[in-house]
Amino acid sequence: MAGRYYDEWHVGDQIEHEIRRTVTETDNLLFSTMTHNPQPLHLDAEAAKASEFGRILVNGTFTFSLMVGLSVGETTLGTLIANLGYDKLAMPAPVFIGDTLRASSEVTEMRDSKSRPDAGLVTFRHDMRNQRDQLVCRCLRTALLKRRPE
Repeated sequence: MAGRYYDEWHVGDQIEHEIRRTVTETDNLLFSTMTHNPQPLHLDAEAAKASEFGRILVNGTFTFSLMVGLSVGETTLGTLIANLGYDKLAMPAPVFIGDTLRASSEVTEMRDSKSRPDAGLVTFRHDMRNQRDQLVCRCLRTALLKRRPE
């Protein structure tokens, strides 16, 4: 199991996640259609060409989901009880087909669970950057994690 228990985290812990992902046209098309998002900027090359971006813009909810997914293996895999919320989601730069994305995580807050003595809450700040080191997505994720078994 790669995830850490609540007791193994400290505020300020940082991880540069090793797995990177190059976004493909198929990723964007499948995600947009599976989520019933008909936005022409994501699906219509001619409409996208006429936009200020000049090309297909990758669905932002795909970017967000990928960022969280890339973090799971080294943060909460096997130790998560539940994700309690995502806050302050921001997408300061666009993502395009062919961009290679990488994620990092930092623990920004921790607190014991009031209702579960066997668990605690960890807030992670997740960042996603492209191959040009531009920040393309950021959020805070609050996770309820198991404590290490005795």
